[in-house]
Amino acid sequence: MSDPTTPSDPDSDGGSIVVPIPGGFGRQKPGWFQRLSGGLSKSSTRLAEQVTSVLTRKRLDQEDLDRLEEMLIEADIGAAAAGRIAAAFGRARFDKEATEAEVKESLADAIAGELAAHEGRFEPLGGPRPYVVLFVGVNGSGKTTTLGKIAYDLSRRNARVLIAAGDTFRAAAIEQLQVWAQRANAGFVAKGPGADAAGLAFDAVSRARAEGYDVVLIDTAGRLQNKSGLMDELAKIVRVLKKMDPALPHETLLVLDATVGRNGLAQAAGFAATADVTGLVMTKLDGTARGGVLLAAAEAGGAPIKLVGVGESPDDLQPFDARAFARSLVGLEL
Repeated sequence: MSDPTTPSDPDSDGGSIVVPIPGGFGRQKPGWFQRLSGGLSKSSTRLAEQVTSVLTRKRLDQEDLDRLEEMLIEADIGAAAAGRIAAAFGRARFDKEATEAEVKESLADAIAGELAAHEGRFEPLGGPRPYVVLFVGVNGSGKTTTLGKIAYDLSRRNARVLIAAGDTFRAAAIEQLQVWAQRANAGFVAKGPGADAAGLAFDAVSRARAEGYDVVLIDTAGRLQNKSGLMDELAKIVRVLKKMDPALPHETLLVLDATVGRNGLAQAAGFAATADVTGLVMTKLDGTARGGVLLAAAEAGGAPIKLVGVGESPDDLQPFDARAFARSLVGLEL
């Protein structure tokens, strides 16, 4: 049986997470910024080279700002946000000559200012018990493995976790989550392939209430946002949970694969309309040269960015930090 910190399943981002707990909300593990910078090297190298070649050691004019806006759009940040970032950058140093370092500092500040409004926190141990988290997303986004690694980390913090294998279409997903449950010493609820996922979610929450679990993590089948039948099934899961308690699920995390680029925007909008997404998890940021897509996805779905993954080591999925991300995106130290 493989170790859960290095899964081989293709639906994987290969990360682990710092779960905020009382007294330590939002803390990141040592070395996280270095891993973030390394993971975003494809994005930061491309953007930094373009920016510094155009904007250093000269006074800006409107043509320069227009070129900066185009560069940001090429990084998949999105047209509206790119325009605001370029304008903020221009206000900071429109009539000044600047070094490469000064340009990067000004641009990082402008990007961080835009990202700050989309920064969220994932706090499963800071709410009611049991705290119910629903995971949604398309196939291959890293959804199932993200859930398993959260369970593993929560259990290390002495939380009682119950995993519900709600992806009843893929037998491999059920088996994968069972491995995670065993290694995390978590409870596990599953039914056979093709079973009613909404009924399974009901059973999981009922068991968690009866047996005193702290957190319930519910997987769902990967589905494209434009497939009405599958989206209807997801809506049914949400309806069943809300009949148990209107506050359920307490959290709905949409897991997005950064390498799909702007296709993630349609996913964010589609899932938000069906499942009331409360937070985004952006995985595989180390596999794309367009790391700015997470900002565009947050705007498209209207949900904050709560977690980001930038690699395959156990600590490479962490709480989203707007300032750290912005500085990494332009190749700066923290």
